[in-house]
Amino acid sequence: MTTAEVWRTTDRLLPLGEAADGAWIAEQAVQALLMTAAQGVRGVVPSRPRFRLAEAFPDGGIPVPPGGLPPGRLRVSLDFAAVLGRPLPQLASRLRVALLDAAEGTLGLAVAEVNLRITDLLDAPPDSPPPTPPPGRTSPPAPDDPAALAALAVPGVAALTDAFGAPLVRTATALRVEVAVTKEHPPLTVTRALRAALPPTAPDGPITVLVSELR
Repeated sequence: MTTAEVWRTTDRLLPLGEAADGAWIAEQAVQALLMTAAQGVRGVVPSRPRFRLAEAFPDGGIPVPPGGLPPGRLRVSLDFAAVLGRPLPQLASRLRVALLDAAEGTLGLAVAEVNLRITDLLDAPPDSPPPTPPPGRTSPPAPDDPAALAALAVPGVAALTDAFGAPLVRTATALRVEVAVTKEHPPLTVTRALRAALPPTAPDGPITVLVSELR
């Protein structure tokens, strides 16, 4: 099994922005960022967030990629342990704000609601485990295609990637590009700029952008 096949079986794609944006981002990348945001709330020991489609947007005419949720507003769910000594309503409120800021403000996800559940009460915060390094990944060579060169020239695009298939898939009527985005740039902003840069090199049809990771 190839690296791309492994990732396709363990990762999903979550919709970015509106239906017309034609953009998706890897669930594992979203989980990692939201976990970091939750861990920044003092008194919270979070589990890994989960995502479901809460409200689908009207069809934007762009096909949903394999392993992707349809464009729409997401329901974010997170279980967490709370350290005693802090009022629980205020703790949950700060956690919800941190998650929304990361999901909507940083990434560009459309969020309908954030569901929080306290699963344990702790006398003191546990020792933090060492961070798990991201899986080793390499960027494939850029395809010999003008769309690839246009994508790489967009600010915030770190590389073309192949976590969900070929870095660039072109048909007579559609184009799909998969990229890694630098952490300093909002993914939705990058994907919109990328889609705007591609039409001169793209067929007269839908353009899809996949964000596989944040570097």
